[in-house]
Amino acid sequence: MQGRTVLKTTTVLASAGLAWALLSGSAADVYHWNLPAWVPLPVVPANNPMTAAKVDLGRHLFYDTRLSANGTQACASCHLQEKAFTDGLAVAAGISGQKGSRSAMALVNVAYLPTLTWANPQMVSLEVQALVPLFGEHPVEMGMAGKEQVAFDRLKADPTYRHLFAAAFTAEAALGDAALYSLSTITKALASFERSLLSFDSAYDRYKYGNQPKAINAAAKRGEDLFFGEKLECYHCHGGFNFTDNVQHTRLSFAERGFHNTGLYNLDGKGAYPGDNQGIAEFTGDAADMGKFRTPSLRNIALTAPYMHDGSIATLEQVIRQHYAQAGRAGGEKQGPSPLRSELVAGFDIDEQEVSDVIAFLESLTDTQLVSNPAHANPWRQQR
Repeated sequence: MQGRTVLKTTTVLASAGLAWALLSGSAADVYHWNLPAWVPLPVVPANNPMTAAKVDLGRHLFYDTRLSANGTQACASCHLQEKAFTDGLAVAAGISGQKGSRSAMALVNVAYLPTLTWANPQMVSLEVQALVPLFGEHPVEMGMAGKEQVAFDRLKADPTYRHLFAAAFTAEAALGDAALYSLSTITKALASFERSLLSFDSAYDRYKYGNQPKAINAAAKRGEDLFFGEKLECYHCHGGFNFTDNVQHTRLSFAERGFHNTGLYNLDGKGAYPGDNQGIAEFTGDAADMGKFRTPSLRNIALTAPYMHDGSIATLEQVIRQHYAQAGRAGGEKQGPSPLRSELVAGFDIDEQEVSDVIAFLESLTDTQLVSNPAHANPWRQQR
């Protein structure tokens, strides 16, 4: 999910009002989220209710390299299950090898996010966002700009898709192939699969909500106290059930959105960030928004290195020691701390044991069931 790309030349699909929708015409279409009782239901667009058939189709599309111009990349190329659906690279690269300027964001629990990229506050729909890697040109990712019909023809030619599309979109199937194989059906199916990528079975979940006091060790418990304490201040931005201050769900009246400057850069002494990575200031035009990026969830954070929006910090230990402990990494550079950094990034003293304890806590947020769940895996490989 390349955050930098903006579809400036593509008409953005009309933004549908978000509403909770679990039904699509019949009882057989009820989607079962299988969530723990303590987790609220995600918000789903009224025009794209969840169904098992759409999730299944979306999974096939997500792993299909035929959705790239030269047949070499799929959505899954930058969103690997074993890495909590990111790619382990500092920045993602497209079919031509051209690199973007931002790290591919993890897709886990994306159903609960009101904004979907590092720094575009206007990108609020998974259905619309799916168009960016498919057709975006700055940078080129999957390279399908102007090749929509090529994609439709590839899909129509596969007997597996004939069945999957018809099962997922019965009304469109009745109208013929032009309605059935379209950007609307493709993006709705992809979005449905992405919303199914849920992670609430970490060791910490079992400890916190599952009445399993031994699910995490003593070090992780000490790390929890540090994480939620005033010394480190982590919880202010990484709180809640999804460990981020960006959240929407059916129990909230309004979505909560958080974009923060953590002092990662200060190139000119006035808080400047690199020209291709200036945060939401690119969209708001407000100089005070320089360097503000969306707070990522910390769920499965041990699997998603390297860190920060540009992948510029390699390890969790470095994130703690070389960035947050010194009030932003720029604080240790020639220009000093950024005057634009959040007041919550104030720095702190931390010893070896405390660093180890915080990392133990963060590692307890890993959901091993997520990364091994066959329902999220490559269906084409399973069918061979």
